[in-house]
Formats: sequence, C-alpha cells, structure tokens
Amino acid sequence: MAEPKTTRNDGDVAAFLAAVADPRRRADAEAACALMAAATGEEPVMWGSAIIGFGRYHYRYRTGRTGDWPAIGLSPRKQALTLYVSAGFEAYEDLLSRLGPHTTGRSCLYLKRLADVDQSVLKELVIEGFRHLDGRTVAAEQP
Repeated sequence: MAEPKTTRNDGDVAAFLAAVADPRRRADAEAACALMAAATGEEPVMWGSAIIGFGRYHYRYRTGRTGDWPAIGLSPRKQALTLYVSAGFEAYEDLLSRLGPHTTGRSCLYLKRLADVDQSVLKELVIEGFRHLDGRTVAAEQP
C-alpha cells in the first residue's frame, strides 16, 4: 500500500503563513490559526506542505488502510480559507446556520473572508470538531 502524501512533519508554520502571497488571505490565515490554537489548546503543526493541523486522529478503513490525520486543520487556499473539520458537518447544522457566509464540502469549510463570519461561532465549531476526533481511532468506510 502506498504511504499517504500528507503526513505530520516539522515544517515551519510561521514561515508557511508568511509565504501566503495575498495579504488579506495571509492575515485571515494567521488569525484563523491563532483562533484554532486557542480553541484546541494545541500548537499548530504542518501536515504535508499546505495544511496546518491541530491534534490528530487515527483512521482505519475496511480495506485495511490506516493512517493519521489532523483532528482539525487549516489551509489558506487561493480561492478560500479552508478549514478541515474531519468529523464532517452533520452534527453542526445549528452552528453553520449562525456562522455567516460559507460553503462546505464533505469535511471542508470554505470561508472567503474571516471578517464576514461570527468568530465566536467559528471557535465553537472548531472546539466541537476537535473534541469529536482528537486522539481517537475511527473505523471508516473508504472515501
């Protein structure tokens, strides 16, 4: 089985954030990173070359494939600030309804501007998503 490409590493989070070309996206990413560190009580850690993670969980698919992934993560993508809420969003519909402008994917929360969302709701979402997975092993269907 091939090894996952996105793994926890010793990359420099501050340098990664400082290298974000767009000043507004960089400021949003730095603020989101600080919010997530405060909410989780974890230091930010690089996962691969473009994801900042907080905590971790272990997954095990029915196929036998296993690995680790951040309990919650962040990436300042070109199109949107992306938060990885690995637990998904099914249990957080109330929070999402109060968050402000956003879109979601399977486990991704996309924010165009951090200032446009309710920071207290975002912090609550980060806390809940983190608590749901940090330190756990999850048996999951193959994605």
